[in-house]
Amino acid sequence: MPKVSVIVPVYKVERFLPRCLDSIINQTLKDIEIICVNDGSPDNSLQILEDYAKKDLRIKIINQENSGPSVSRNKGILMAQGEYIGFVDSDDWLDIDFYEKLYAAAQKYDADIAACGIKVYRKYSRENYMLKYTKECCVDDAERKFYLCDVPETCNVWNKIYRTAFIKNRKIEFEAGIHMQEDISFTMETLYYSKKFVTVPGTLYNYDRRNENSIVKTKSLKMKQDVKYTQNKMFEFLKSNNINFPKTWHKVRKYKFLGITVLKVRYRSTRRECKLFNIIKFKLPPIYKYEEV
Repeated sequence: MPKVSVIVPVYKVERFLPRCLDSIINQTLKDIEIICVNDGSPDNSLQILEDYAKKDLRIKIINQENSGPSVSRNKGILMAQGEYIGFVDSDDWLDIDFYEKLYAAAQKYDADIAACGIKVYRKYSRENYMLKYTKECCVDDAERKFYLCDVPETCNVWNKIYRTAFIKNRKIEFEAGIHMQEDISFTMETLYYSKKFVTVPGTLYNYDRRNENSIVKTKSLKMKQDVKYTQNKMFEFLKSNNINFPKTWHKVRKYKFLGITVLKVRYRSTRRECKLFNIIKFKLPPIYKYEEV
């Protein structure tokens, strides 16, 4: 049994895919399987996968008609033979010791989930941290797990590994047909139902926002509907399970003078992002201090 099954949905990423695959096959933890799901990609992605599979026998390729990331990940989960499961978006990459450190921490605490920090790369700004941990911390309280993951602001699946038996026994999966923010429900359920969750410092998931073909950059009525649906479902889950969250999340307040908007403040979880005269951007101190771990 491999220690980790790495699931990689692939769609229109020929420019970024080699970097992603290199970061996986060169992991210091060698006992992994790599399940790549080609989601009917119309570019050269399948050829790249096949070339890599010839060089590394740990790579397994699943081909399917374009069905979206949820279906791709669910197929990967069904095929996974590893003790833990990890997800990687094919335009992102991992620090070289990513799986070694997450797996070691999960084993140390017998945790269902281990998570590390996230570094974000954008086209016109310096890289910054979406999430950062400075120490190892194992918790079993649901609200504490959500807090440490900065939920609801950060609901990503790819900076974590999940015990495979836990996922399959509870039959947790991604909702088919949802192409935007499809990982929110999965994150909610896994965090809530997991027995132990551990934070892992010293390694990072590298999230690239520079792919113009990514779903995140796509603007359509379907994507807007998906966002509204998934966020409403998220809040219903949080409320029904008595998980506290910032009541001002994703609210926007405008301050006007003589009918002109002078200051606009966008509330994003614990953070407040401001724009002066719709030009100058700056940030105010958080609503409450995010606990550093």
